[in-house]
Amino acid sequence: MKSLYLECETGISGDMIVASLLDLGADEEVLRSVLSGIKDQGFEIKISRVMKSGIDCCDFDVVLDAEHENHDHDMNYLYGESGEHHHHDEHHHHDGHHHHDEHHHHDEHHHHHDARNLEDIEKIIDSLEMTDGARSLAKKVFHILAEAEAKAHKKEINEVHFHEVGAIDSIVDIVSAAVCFDNLGITDVVVRRLCEGHGNVRCQHGIIPVPVPAVINICAKYALPLSLTDRKGEYVTPTGAAFVAAVMTSKELPEVMTVQKVGLGAGKREHEVPGVLRSMIIDY
Repeated sequence: MKSLYLECETGISGDMIVASLLDLGADEEVLRSVLSGIKDQGFEIKISRVMKSGIDCCDFDVVLDAEHENHDHDMNYLYGESGEHHHHDEHHHHDGHHHHDEHHHHDEHHHHHDARNLEDIEKIIDSLEMTDGARSLAKKVFHILAEAEAKAHKKEINEVHFHEVGAIDSIVDIVSAAVCFDNLGITDVVVRRLCEGHGNVRCQHGIIPVPVPAVINICAKYALPLSLTDRKGEYVTPTGAAFVAAVMTSKELPEVMTVQKVGLGAGKREHEVPGVLRSMIIDY
């Protein structure tokens, strides 16, 4: 039996998922073709190689223009533009390296953006030329995110708005993850545990604990295997948790397996333990 094993020992986020699946063999040209259908959204994608603790990894970066620039989609699309700017770094800056000066500008961005609700985002997804499987998965991930946010803020799911400053790159991340996953053609997914840190982070609504509300709500509703570590900071993002909730079919690895391929996806955030999502195609 062939399965995908997602090893989330040092975190999981949208860009890490895409990078890991591309490194595993997902077709980059198929992905670029789908993303070309997102018109006039002020972004480009950059796929490159980076080193994490001396290990060669794939890096997936959504590079936004000045109008749409956003340093952390996960917090911004859920909680608004003035999210915490010292730790949330799904796209640390969009070249994927260590430009610390770049990610202290959230408070300087006082312009307001329109917001999209779930229906608006689904219309964008429906407009793209992609397989039914990828389209269904992208919608499922966004629905999981929206219901988690609705629960956190006591709203109806159709009242949840994804701020535009975060929605563009979050749409790209989630669509990309869905396209790459579908392209690999594997339906069985093993996730033993999601390793999360601890502490508090700041968002538009104030200081909130790690795991952040969207993540803990997703873990609770979908019975995700969560492991709270002694590491400080957020390692599991809402997008990462939602993707796992959408695709996980098992929490148990076989006692003996053959590893056929390995993919390494680099994270952008600076933690005491570098973030790398390792994915494996296993046979048993």
